[in-house]
Amino acid sequence: MENAKTVTVVGAGYVGLSTAVALALLGHEVRVLDTNAARVEGLKRGEPPFYEPGLAESLAQAAPRLRYTTDPAEAYGGSEVAVVAVGTPPTPAGHADLRYLYQALETLAQHRVGLVVVKSTVPVGTNQDAKRILGPGVAVASNPEFLRQGQALSDTLYPDRILVGAEEEWVFGVLERLYQPLVEQSFEELPWLPRPKALREAVARGYRVPLVRTGLESAELAKYAANAFLATRISFINEIANVAEAVGADIEEVVRAIGLDPRIGPHFLKAGLGYGGSCFPKDTRALAYLAKRGGYDFKLLRAVIEVNQAQRYRLVEKAEAVLGRLTGQTVVLLGLAFKPGTDDLRDAPSLEIAEELLARGARVRATDPKALELAKQILDPRVETFADPLEALEGADAVLLVTEWPEYRALDWAEVKRRLRRPVVLDGRNALDPRAMEALGYVYQGIGRGRKLSELAL
Repeated sequence: MENAKTVTVVGAGYVGLSTAVALALLGHEVRVLDTNAARVEGLKRGEPPFYEPGLAESLAQAAPRLRYTTDPAEAYGGSEVAVVAVGTPPTPAGHADLRYLYQALETLAQHRVGLVVVKSTVPVGTNQDAKRILGPGVAVASNPEFLRQGQALSDTLYPDRILVGAEEEWVFGVLERLYQPLVEQSFEELPWLPRPKALREAVARGYRVPLVRTGLESAELAKYAANAFLATRISFINEIANVAEAVGADIEEVVRAIGLDPRIGPHFLKAGLGYGGSCFPKDTRALAYLAKRGGYDFKLLRAVIEVNQAQRYRLVEKAEAVLGRLTGQTVVLLGLAFKPGTDDLRDAPSLEIAEELLARGARVRATDPKALELAKQILDPRVETFADPLEALEGADAVLLVTEWPEYRALDWAEVKRRLRRPVVLDGRNALDPRAMEALGYVYQGIGRGRKLSELAL
């Protein structure tokens, strides 16, 4: 590759590793620096530290251009660009904890890499701090990611835009060359991560993925604004779903109707248990904190957060409405990860649902195709975990579908009914067909699916 560079990626989490693999697949020489020695040794053996579709295959494909280390001198020696992708978790007060970022920057300041690209999600003004820490002669760019867990690598390779914030004109040029194969979609397509058909056709017509140039502060705020807006859509449609339940309307029909309006569109209008994971919860809280620190009360965003938190308990309230007191009742959680396609349990609704069920006296069982081993380390030990969902369902009083894994849609629900003590299914993701479930003899309710809670009865 004519514009190939030596790049150091700091942090081997979802963002860092997806970025490193993508850059290596584009032809760059990539060093991955992480402080977790066990993670680094696993990567050297080709073992992904988390589940993400296509990651294992891509790591193997990119292996000749990937090196992993815990040694900053080895990582930065001869490197032209450093991409910082460390975590910025929330503090108890809600703002972003920047300690890992500042530690990375202070180490970088000792090694004099000419361009430092901050990919971590950070409050407005953080990249100006980075410039002061790194000192004269080092340029800083803000390059936020917009990937989705469960599609992290695909989103990195096939982005809808690349955002770069910088103050020096030459920085834009460097990053344009670094990402040129992404902009032109000129790299060889991976059979396990095919290019979306619409993108493939657009590129054939001469389309280029836009590289958006902004200042540092605008790039920082744009990342928060994007996540906050998507979170707002989720909380809004969950509120409409709750109204639909109160009046007997069907949220799926409502979404179909409003989603055809091009000003609205259908995306992120899926009623359910709300958002979770590592991004939306922390970024909405961080933006609310940032606004408050600046003297502005972001009332809408506070409501979004409040609605999302309350939505997690809807299934527990429905279970109690149908079963009566939950004391001694056996309730099964189908799914623990915050979404399908990942094993991530950060801010997963399942964790709070399990705690609330236990608090109300229920016996709780849980299963998940990918997150089970990690869940065993986090869940209350009173929660029984099962690798086989049918085993978990044996003799249960209610089923709560929490994560819409395709494996749960594909269950033989007639066989499931024979195993249950009571045929109650509460679908927190609207993953199942209500008519089919009722035809099988289930007491079924989704989120906002046309039946009032008062109409449910065993």
